[in-house]
Amino acid sequence: MKPILKIDRATIINHLKLSSQLNRVLEGIATCKIIESKAREIGIDISDEELQQAADDFRITHDLQNIEATWQWLKSNQMSMDEFEVLMRTNIITKKLAHHLFSDRVKAFFFQNHLNYAGAAMYEVILDDEDMAIELFCALQEGEMSFHDIARTYESNPARRRSGGYCGVLQRQNLKPEISAEVFAASPPQLLKPIVTSMGVHLILVEEIIQPQLDEELHNQIMSGLFSEWLQQQLQEFQIVTDLSEVNHQSLAKNL
Repeated sequence: MKPILKIDRATIINHLKLSSQLNRVLEGIATCKIIESKAREIGIDISDEELQQAADDFRITHDLQNIEATWQWLKSNQMSMDEFEVLMRTNIITKKLAHHLFSDRVKAFFFQNHLNYAGAAMYEVILDDEDMAIELFCALQEGEMSFHDIARTYESNPARRRSGGYCGVLQRQNLKPEISAEVFAASPPQLLKPIVTSMGVHLILVEEIIQPQLDEELHNQIMSGLFSEWLQQQLQEFQIVTDLSEVNHQSLAKNL
């Protein structure tokens, strides 16, 4: 049998303080209170069917395939079944509130910012020497070497070297501004002239520019972003006041 190590509430709070995590936890609590208050104001309700579906989805996501696995998860997370229901209700209310506040604003936001959601399928090799980059650029133009050959020979990043320089589909925010400007102005397939940044000299082949489509995944991504911004604004309007007097008294009594 393993030895028992007891940890009380005061110790948990003190650890959060000393590890500088308490403010993040308090912001999370405040966020939940803001969501609950706004949901009550709007009149958001939760049906038994929605609650059951949320619980089923949660169990699938966390690979809780039977009741024993669910009870073990609850035990390991110090959570009762009633508290699990509160968690499910909070998740449902959060999703429904986000949908209520911002679902009808997503399309306008998408069209105003659609350039930020375009993607570029590209290959890249980063070199240290600009003269070498120019030489390789010319070799590519003349068809003397393939981009794959250059990546396998000159790329220092192991993953990119193995993939022949392929970076996947990247958006503007994934790239340095000086690179994204050139990449998204390209007419694919196009080899770009070497670009010098603080990381080195970039040889880039733009294979395809993928125009964004407002599908369900992107719709939810934008809605979630708008909701997060709203929550941050709401947090700025409140002063979080904590009452840890009981915990402090417990800690003081232990030290006496």
